[in-house]
Amino acid sequence: MKGRIGVALMAVLLLLYLGVVIQLSFRLIAVDEPIAKGIGIALLILPLIGIWALVTELLFGLRSQRLATIVAAEGDLPADGLPLRASGRPVRSAADVEFPRFQAAVEADPQSWGAWFRLGLAYDACGDRRRARSSIRTAIALHRG
Repeated sequence: MKGRIGVALMAVLLLLYLGVVIQLSFRLIAVDEPIAKGIGIALLILPLIGIWALVTELLFGLRSQRLATIVAAEGDLPADGLPLRASGRPVRSAADVEFPRFQAAVEADPQSWGAWFRLGLAYDACGDRRRARSSIRTAIALHRG
């Protein structure tokens, strides 16, 4: 629940910031100086990129949470039996030992969104966030399609 409140707070703050930047960009575009107009146009484009990134990340979070609920109900989450550090994250050496099992499940059934999602969680437990997100994106695509 803390995570959702934090995400909502950060999203609201980002939207407020983007609103101020958009307002400033319109003011700069209205000025008769070419440099001010150029800065205004650039400031108008950057918030659009920010809004796109915010929406993309929120959708990723919602969709991955939906899959996590399904997978948790089925059991066999990669981090379930692993020892944890004081921070609550799995011990990486223990996660590395369990990782090949989840990788083999994806190799055995590459069309299984559950196998891809578990692989993403295993990557995350091993500390590889980039591959974790990529695997979870693949799981979301397979689940949706």
